[in-house]
Amino acid sequence: MPVIQSTYNSKYLFKKGHFSTIYSGFVRRVDRVNYKRERLELADGDFVDLDWSYAAQPSSKLIIILHGLGGDASRPYVRATAKHFNANGYDCCALNFRGCSGEDNRLWRTYHSGDTEDVATVISHCISKNYDAIYLKGFSLGGNVLLKYLGEGRELASSIKGAVAVSVPCDLHSSCEQLHKLENRLYHDRFKRHLLERLRQKQAIHLNNITDAEITSIKTLKDFDDVYTSKAHGFIDALDYYEKSSSRQFLPNIHVPTLLINALNDSFLGTACFPIKEAKESSNLYLEMPKHGGHVGFYKRDNVYYNEQRALEFISTI
Repeated sequence: MPVIQSTYNSKYLFKKGHFSTIYSGFVRRVDRVNYKRERLELADGDFVDLDWSYAAQPSSKLIIILHGLGGDASRPYVRATAKHFNANGYDCCALNFRGCSGEDNRLWRTYHSGDTEDVATVISHCISKNYDAIYLKGFSLGGNVLLKYLGEGRELASSIKGAVAVSVPCDLHSSCEQLHKLENRLYHDRFKRHLLERLRQKQAIHLNNITDAEITSIKTLKDFDDVYTSKAHGFIDALDYYEKSSSRQFLPNIHVPTLLINALNDSFLGTACFPIKEAKESSNLYLEMPKHGGHVGFYKRDNVYYNEQRALEFISTI
């Protein structure tokens, strides 16, 4: 499909990518979302927790939401999507990836940008609840997982009608290079600090899996992926992980209507994260590139952000 001309027009400081990113991630508040938690046991002995919220009246429509790196279902961008869709007649299921629900997962492995098997299990679980129409929305890392899931060639249930992905690093190496730039030092260091805290907690339980020296050697996010992410999840190293897990290579195989919203001033995304060629050659992938919005930003004054409004608009037309 042709690249979509975006109608998003931010004002004042929200034209600045970093301001939009920081405000939306650290200042924004979203209340009145009532989650009910369900624990889903996985075939390998681990678990994920699902946070459900519901429309005021019984609904036959469901949206499944996937959060980003270091996030969970309580993040404002997840809660805001749930709230907006609940208010418009959709039930919502927000997945907390392994170890992200406030309780550490049982295994040494956790989740990563290319792990679609847990998402496939969750979707199958949701399909069993007999919704007539199921939609998917993923943010950042969760968006990459979502796009990869859709394009891997599996046969999708007829109830899966479409998807929306927001601020997606669909070329992981390109995004990694961006995050290591000086302008992104605040985000890089915050991600690294969170990941190292989690890794040390896991080391205390899985004593033989990693040494203190290996953890001490981690100075960057790429180091983390070399030392932990790749090794814990069956990759050779970070570059092998980025190559095999990037969703861009799977985009031509997406066969349900899918909207990708990546802001041009998103400092997390390199040039390779804007798949213009793939969108133009696809009958199902719609690429929207607003000038502003930062990373998972898209501020609007009514606290229903553009990505939430746009997701509902897109899904309603499918």
